[in-house]
Amino acid sequence: MRHAVTTAALGAALLLALTACGGSGSHGDSKAGKPHPAPTVSKADRYLKTAHTLAFTGSGPTDEELLTYPPKWCDGLDAGHSVSWLFSSGGGGLYPIGMQWGTKKRDANQLLVAGVRVYCPQHVDTVTAELRASGDY
Repeated sequence: MRHAVTTAALGAALLLALTACGGSGSHGDSKAGKPHPAPTVSKADRYLKTAHTLAFTGSGPTDEELLTYPPKWCDGLDAGHSVSWLFSSGGGGLYPIGMQWGTKKRDANQLLVAGVRVYCPQHVDTVTAELRASGDY
């Protein structure tokens, strides 16, 4: 009988020790096994990442200037306008250019695609198809 009590006591002590080691997390170890969500990158940051790889003429645009374009491009595309209309001075007047900076057409197209991909991805296929058909993409 004494052997049975000793075995039971040892088993209980071992269980208690294991529970304390892997326990409820007061020791800071509980976070180690939990997956951490990836940080969320904003739309602006995703768009600007591409914008910052492009060459601009002049002094170059500020991030604030660049961020004004995508919502306007998306509004124009939502209204059924073409890329040609968006960029034309007689249409949307939304070619990426400022008072002290400019953009080559190839870079303007890349900037447009980056903006559309991030802000209104439902228009990516239409925009890229139009640019390809015109030989500009």
